[in-house]
Formats: sequence, structure tokens, C-alpha cells
Amino acid sequence: MRRGTLTLRGIAGAAVLAALPVVVTTPAHAHDEGKVHATVTPSSADPGAKVEISVTGCDGTTGSAGSGAFTGDAKLTGRDGDKYALNGSAKIRDGVEGSYDVTVICDGHPHQGVGTVQVGRHQQEPVSPVRAGGGGTAQLAAHSQETGPGTRHAVIGLVLAGVAAVAVAFRSVRRRRSE
Repeated sequence: MRRGTLTLRGIAGAAVLAALPVVVTTPAHAHDEGKVHATVTPSSADPGAKVEISVTGCDGTTGSAGSGAFTGDAKLTGRDGDKYALNGSAKIRDGVEGSYDVTVICDGHPHQGVGTVQVGRHQQEPVSPVRAGGGGTAQLAAHSQETGPGTRHAVIGLVLAGVAAVAVAFRSVRRRRSE
């Protein structure tokens, strides 16, 4: 009976030891895909425009970023990418439109889909135009719904003016009586 228990324990121990190197070496060979992130500025650009790429999560000081929207790979440089961002720039190809994934190569590994860039023709409009007329504000003035005071505002104003006139007259009468 003791032999059966010892044999069973020996087989279980051998199975644990056989599986242990696989468990220990797997994390060493696996590459952390989730820590690398690319930010494209501006995130939405016209064909022919220049964009800046900032990548965090890479070890080392160099790398490259590529996308179907770029004319070529962007060379990334920086200080110790694990603590600081690696930066580079790229030009958007002519004739492209839509959303494109950004692939980064750093640490000797490709990191696919770690960022996106939106490409399309954009019309530049003023964000908050000054009401001085001319320029880009003419379009906004055409769509403006602003109007002057209405009938309701006029009636309220007349009532308030009447109340003020009565208050002034009442006060004048009181002063005359007290003198």
C-alpha cells in the first residue's frame, strides 16, 4: 500500500516538474502587447498633411511607426521609451481616405493596431469667430437665428418702466409732505 502511494506521489511530482519549465519560460518569451500605445496628432488629417506620432510603452530609444495612410515609415526617437515617449513624424499619402491602423516596431517586435489615424478632406471653419463681419463669419451670420426683443419683452419693459415712474412719483409726493 505504501508503494502505491509513493508511486502516485512520484508521478504527480514528475508532472509538476515537467510543467514547471513551460510555466516559467512562457512569460519570459511572451511580449506584452498591451503596453505600447501610439497617439497621432492631429488624429484626423487631410491627404498631404504632416502628422506627429508619439509612442509610449517601448523599451529603448528608437523604433518606427507605419500605416497604410503614411507615405513611408516614421522613424521614432527619444529617451528610454519605457519612461518617456518616442516621437516622430509622417506625411499622409495623397488619394487616401478613411480610418487607418498604426503599427509600431520597437523592442524588436511589431505592435499592430496600437493607434489610429483618420484621413479625409476637412473644411476649415472658425471655431469661435469674432462678430466683426467678413471672412468666415459671413456663413455663420446667414445661419444665425438671433432676433431683437419680441412683443413679450416690450410689454415687460413697459410694465417695469411704469412701476419705476410710480415709485419716483410716490417718493416725490412723500418728500413734499415731510417738508
